[in-house]
Amino acid sequence: MSDINLHRIPMGIEEVAAVMEKRVGWIEVICGSMFSGKTEELIRRLRRAQIARQVVAIFKPTIDVRYSEDHIVSHNQQKIMSQTVKSPAEILTLAQDAQVIGIDEAQFFDSTLVEVCKKLADAGKRVIVAGLDKDYRGLPFEPIPQLLCEAEYITKTLAICVKCGNPANYTQRITKSSERVLLGATDIYEARCRACFEPPDEV
Repeated sequence: MSDINLHRIPMGIEEVAAVMEKRVGWIEVICGSMFSGKTEELIRRLRRAQIARQVVAIFKPTIDVRYSEDHIVSHNQQKIMSQTVKSPAEILTLAQDAQVIGIDEAQFFDSTLVEVCKKLADAGKRVIVAGLDKDYRGLPFEPIPQLLCEAEYITKTLAICVKCGNPANYTQRITKSSERVLLGATDIYEARCRACFEPPDEV
């Protein structure tokens, strides 16, 4: 048994070296409703990359200043240092030297984020994107649906419905606003399951 293991170790090393030499990149998407742990999972993956001594670059849109201007912050107050950018194009420039790129609140970026993520992955980088896949009306929230088509790895997170306790896949807005983008937390939104979700009248 020990002889077999000894032969396998060099094979593993060679395989890893070959992958690194080819600079294989990929896209990971973490999506779900609000309060489902998307940012928490993003932070977990990025911290593991940092522990592995990889060069990590982390970004979020300038619009998201709910908890911090220079950190990604989860609803349970986990946080990690980040940079704010106005457009996805800035990420291409700022992430040139990074091996791993983290992008939070991706639904606040325009559709050019998809092409930016593809270019980063094509350049051999690991791209991890987190965002809402549906808006407060229960409709697809671009550009997350398009990113799901491009991603090699997809994680769907679920919250807990505040009404019945079942798995929640919807974000219920509890204020009278028809703006698609409205920043807030538990003061404006609730997690709801399919049965308890109440679409707004304008849908």
